Amino acid sequence: MLSFRRAIVLSVFLLFCIFYLYPRSPRSPHEAEPTPGHHNSGHKGAGQEPKGRIPSRPHIPKEAKQQQQLSLAEIRNLPVTEQLAYQFPYQVSSKFPAYIWQTWKFTPASPDFEERFRITEASWTEKHPTFVHEVITDLVAKYLIEHLYSAVPDVLEAYRALPLPILKADFFRYLILLARGGIYSDIDTLALQPAPDWISSNFKLNQIGLVIGIEADPDRPDWADWYSRRVQFCQWTIQSKPGHPVLREIVANITMETLRRKKAGKLQGDHNSVIEWTGPAAWTDAIFGYFNNPKYFDMSSSKGEISWRNFTGMEEPKKVGDVVVLPITSFSPGIGHSGAKDEDHPMAFVKHEFEGSWKPESERVVTPVEEAQEQAGQ
Repeated sequence: MLSFRRAIVLSVFLLFCIFYLYPRSPRSPHEAEPTPGHHNSGHKGAGQEPKGRIPSRPHIPKEAKQQQQLSLAEIRNLPVTEQLAYQFPYQVSSKFPAYIWQTWKFTPASPDFEERFRITEASWTEKHPTFVHEVITDLVAKYLIEHLYSAVPDVLEAYRALPLPILKADFFRYLILLARGGIYSDIDTLALQPAPDWISSNFKLNQIGLVIGIEADPDRPDWADWYSRRVQFCQWTIQSKPGHPVLREIVANITMETLRRKKAGKLQGDHNSVIEWTGPAAWTDAIFGYFNNPKYFDMSSSKGEISWRNFTGMEEPKKVGDVVVLPITSFSPGIGHSGAKDEDHPMAFVKHEFEGSWKPESERVVTPVEEAQEQAGQ
C-alpha cells in the first residue's frame, strides 16, 4: 500500500506527465466526423419579458489574433479579464480537448476512495475510453492551480483566500476548464452517453466552444423559495474549449468578489452567499451576461435581450453564438420536476446522484419533490 507521502509524489508526477507529455489539446472523438458569441437572468424579483425565440446572435466571438508579446509587468497591469485572455487565448475552431476532470478527497487508486463513487467515476472512463480521465485531490488541485495561474497572481490570491472547500471546488472547475478545456463533472455524476453524442449533428463543432445544461426550470409561483434563478444552468457538468469567454468572465468575477470580501474582512458567508459567490447563481449570471455582451457579439441586428424566458420549457438543444444549451433532461434526468424526463430518454446524457457529501448538510439542495417525499416519510 502506498504511503501518503508517496501517493502525493505519484500524483504530482502523473500531472506532470499530463501537462508536459500530452499535447495541450488531445484529439477528441468529437473530431472523428463532423457531428457536431446588465441582463435579466431570472433573479428573484426580476421583471417579466415576452417569451419567444432567442434573439439572433449572428456572430460568434472572434478568435484570438497573434498576440503581441508583453512583459510580465505589462501583463499584470491589465484588468484580470485581459490577463486571462492573454494567458489562455480562445480558438473556437479548435478541437474539444479529450480531458475529463473530477475532484475528490482521494483518487480511485486509494483504498479510502468511497465505494459509493466507484460506479459513477468508472462510468466516465467506460463511456470515454480514449479520453484522459483525472480525479484530482484537494492537495494536487492546489499545486495544479498554482502552476497554471502563476502568471495571474490575483487569481491565486483569491483561490487561497476562499474559506470553504465547496468554494474552492466550484472555483477549480472553472479554472481547469479555462486553462485546459475538456469536461468537468462532479464525482457523483453518472455518464449515460459519451460526449460525442451530446451535440446534435445540426451544429458544427468548429463553431461551438461551450456545452451546458439546465439544472432547474421551476415553473411555479414560489420558485424563488427553492432556486436563485428562474432558469438555472447546472455546473456539475460542463464541456468547453480552453479560454472560453464565459469561463474567463466567471473566473474574473469570482476573483474580484473574493478579493473585495477579503479586503472588507467578509470572507465568511452563509449558504446563499456560496450559491451567489461561486455556485449555480454566479454561473447562470455569467452565461446570461455573455449572451447579452456587445464585447463578444455584434448586437446591431439583435431583436432583444436573451433571458430565462428563451429557455424555459425547452425540449431540444439550442445554440446561442458558440454555446450549446441542452434541455433539462440532458444533465438532470429523473429529478421529478421542471419537465425533466427519465434517465432512459434519448436526450439523457448525465445523471447527477446528488450525493453532495462534501458539502455541509445546510448546503445540500433539496428540491420541492424531495421535500414532499421526506414529509411523507418516503
